Amino acid sequence: MHHHGYLWTGPKERFDNEALRRPPRPEPPPAGSRPELIQRYREVAADFPTVDLPPLETAYWLIKPRSLVRGTWDEAKEAAAWLGEQLAEYAHRFAAERDRDTTRLAMLVNSVAERLGSGADVSFGFYLERPSYLSLAVVACSPNRSKPELACPAQ
Repeated sequence: MHHHGYLWTGPKERFDNEALRRPPRPEPPPAGSRPELIQRYREVAADFPTVDLPPLETAYWLIKPRSLVRGTWDEAKEAAAWLGEQLAEYAHRFAAERDRDTTRLAMLVNSVAERLGSGADVSFGFYLERPSYLSLAVVACSPNRSKPELACPAQ
């Protein structure tokens, strides 16, 4: 097993576009459905795998383009360290003062190493100034525990 890291920052209003963060339903709308419903399904089916927005289910990062992978690690502690580096880099921009607490962030990184070591994915989000949003995720791969059918983006 190895881990892939993902980072996204952008306007909160774009992050809030949940239709592009949710995978399309397995079955298209039935024949005879409203044309706008069919068109929306087609758009989501085409856009979801390629859009850079964080998926609502962390494991779905694995179907996104390989170019979105910010790092790959064999060891959970290395992946947790990367996450810690990202938190340290962005902490001064966190909108909530409690999120900037370095002791709290260090405890968070320690818990991440344990969770990744067990094969779980981790995902965190923080509001930044100018209503922006930071999404960080580390996803277990080969196989992913929650979605073992998803292929590794590095293959």
